[in-house]
Amino acid sequence: MPLGGDGGAPYLRIEGVTKRFAGHAAVNNVSLDIGRGEFFALLGPSGCGKTTLLRMLAGFERPDAGAILIDGQDMAQVPPYLRPVNMMFQSYALFPHMTVASNVGFGLRQDKRPKDEIATRVSKVLDLVHMGRHAQRKPGQLSGGERQRVALARALVKEPKLLLLDEPMAALDRKLREETRFELVRIQNRVGITFIMVTHDQEEAMTTASRVAVMQSGNIVQVGTPREVYEQPATRFVADFIGAVNLFDGKVVEARDGAVSVIVEGLDVPIQAQGAPLAAGTAVSLAIRPEKIVLTAAKPEGASNLVQGVVREIAYRGDLSTYRIDLPSQKAVRATVPNIDRLAGPAVEVGQQAWLSWSVSAPVVLTQ
Repeated sequence: MPLGGDGGAPYLRIEGVTKRFAGHAAVNNVSLDIGRGEFFALLGPSGCGKTTLLRMLAGFERPDAGAILIDGQDMAQVPPYLRPVNMMFQSYALFPHMTVASNVGFGLRQDKRPKDEIATRVSKVLDLVHMGRHAQRKPGQLSGGERQRVALARALVKEPKLLLLDEPMAALDRKLREETRFELVRIQNRVGITFIMVTHDQEEAMTTASRVAVMQSGNIVQVGTPREVYEQPATRFVADFIGAVNLFDGKVVEARDGAVSVIVEGLDVPIQAQGAPLAAGTAVSLAIRPEKIVLTAAKPEGASNLVQGVVREIAYRGDLSTYRIDLPSQKAVRATVPNIDRLAGPAVEVGQQAWLSWSVSAPVVLTQ
């Protein structure tokens, strides 16, 4: 698989790693290569194995099978405190009785580094996260976002080869999370350390990581750039988990010239989609993102795929509005419309008939 970072040999190599708890495989034969300097995200729902995999990288759990290599060194016999790894925990785990500077320098003091070196490195990393002026405050005097920055500084000050982040923004409110994502990317670009982040938040992974691994039931089901996993999901699970999607189940009735025709129950005409040739009768799912659907009150001319339904709900979200349209088959379809004109009302009102259309390239044809 392609690597991020410098594009060379993998900096982190995970080879067939398995971890079982009470006979259940929390991580199942996972193999993964991550490049030097890459910002990589492990994304999946609760219980999919992503945190267990992160804990094995840190050395807090031992694999039942497989190998973990960092910069070519097998970590099997290396204890957590000797690994070139640091971890930022979801809870931040700051010492409440210590100042910000003391919290950040704690690991260096444990390593018995010289006092002047500790002071220099702590000052440097606090400036990096814009917390230098709060060096003498206690954690209780800080906001949630500031505590998160202190935890990040403490993880960075020891200059690890690999920084592991376990749901690093889960404790922040929505607006602060959005601001912190960009700050985290800025810091990672500046220090050049390989970041591996665990998150269940799709938007968080998509806006920070250079590549994403989607996990399901202990397995990695797709690895790719954020654009690849969103626009070209490999499975129905990935399509459904990453962002909003409309899923149509049907069977192929014809395939030719790089396109397939799929008959879907409740629709009068087949859906046309780009895709590899598939035999007639093959069961498929079609994934269509809401923003790929064009919603109009009047019937459009020359549309490749065209259905009509009734608008049942409109959710105004500021930058865009989400419409729920019920088709004659009672299947609900969601379409999003950008709110470009500040004073314009909805494109179609609740209770009115609406036409939905989309291009042949909009659906993703899924066989699993």
